[in-house]
Amino acid sequence: MNWLLAGCCAWLLSACAAPESVLPAAASAVTPSVPASALAPKASAEPPAPVFHFTTVGDSRHDPRAPGLTGQDRRWLQATQVLARMTREMAAVRPQALVFNGDMIMGYTRDATQVEREYAYWRGMVAGLMEQGTYVLPVPGNHEVQVPTRLPNGRTEKLAQAWLEDAWRANMGDLILDETRWSRLTGQPAQAWNRSHAPAPGSDGVSTPQQQLSYSFDVGAVHLAVINTDPVGFDSSAPVRWLRADLAAAKARGAQHFFVFGHKMAYVYEFQAGVAEREDGLNVRPALREAFWDVIEAYGATYFCGHQHIYHASQPRLAQGGRAWQVIVGSGGSPFAAWPGQSSNPFDRFYAWADVKVYADNRVQIQVLGFDEHFGPTQVLKTWELR
Repeated sequence: MNWLLAGCCAWLLSACAAPESVLPAAASAVTPSVPASALAPKASAEPPAPVFHFTTVGDSRHDPRAPGLTGQDRRWLQATQVLARMTREMAAVRPQALVFNGDMIMGYTRDATQVEREYAYWRGMVAGLMEQGTYVLPVPGNHEVQVPTRLPNGRTEKLAQAWLEDAWRANMGDLILDETRWSRLTGQPAQAWNRSHAPAPGSDGVSTPQQQLSYSFDVGAVHLAVINTDPVGFDSSAPVRWLRADLAAAKARGAQHFFVFGHKMAYVYEFQAGVAEREDGLNVRPALREAFWDVIEAYGATYFCGHQHIYHASQPRLAQGGRAWQVIVGSGGSPFAAWPGQSSNPFDRFYAWADVKVYADNRVQIQVLGFDEHFGPTQVLKTWELR
């Protein structure tokens, strides 16, 4: 079947093939100009090994309208070269998990066969990373759960669909969560995992079952929470009440580090004037966005997201004394949000991902790595610590 062939081909590409204009096969899988401290442990100078180590990125789907697509990416609508390089470089540093923040497929179609085909190709792309020891946790994005819909007033709007939420569970449910495989790959159990723990219909604007769309669990003193930012009937939102209760329960269990993952950003990165008006993140519901960020600040959480095809890290309430970070890493291969010449920041047109290490002394190091649109050497774009 086509979808099975897609997955097999993608796995071979990600596991075996070197992307065009990157290193030849005989060279190291990681671009040599990356600082050694960022990519490989040293025998004596390195700090103690982290108690939990994960990477995160999102938005690898391609756009059929993008110029210069290869025949392969026009067929499968995936940024194959970018994702293959990223997963190969992640595998070199052996994170325990990769949290992928949505828009792994183009979707936006009512053709269920096409949706299945795109899921199969992406699953094949990340299968090699799983087999090398990194568990892949998926986050739903708008391209997975929405479809352009004609409204009675003649307008077309992207709206979440129940059948696409079901398609998500059918294609990603085995990853959310295979407790046995998680423990084997990460070396740690997934604690407080409950498949039924999700926002309930009738609360938080939710009208459909949200199991495996929003979910959470603990890894030691680390709490991971995933939210669906486009539930049916309440697109561009966050389950604030559910998240508040979820983080409170995790803190009561002893969690000390809180990481929240969603697709849509709470705060739009204004790399150019007028950008916010063109985006549909949580900014379209200002009161809800602020309530969501109240929760993030209250628990000192870090919010990783995508949707904007760009990398940007910020503390949205720093001027008011806030300390929480929003890290946009929607830079996994989809067409850049910033067109050539629109931004003076060269990193705005970098393919980038975040590498996060939690240490036993409660330090958290976040390092963002990436390479430019010409597939030059991988660079460290920013490093900082949370305490």
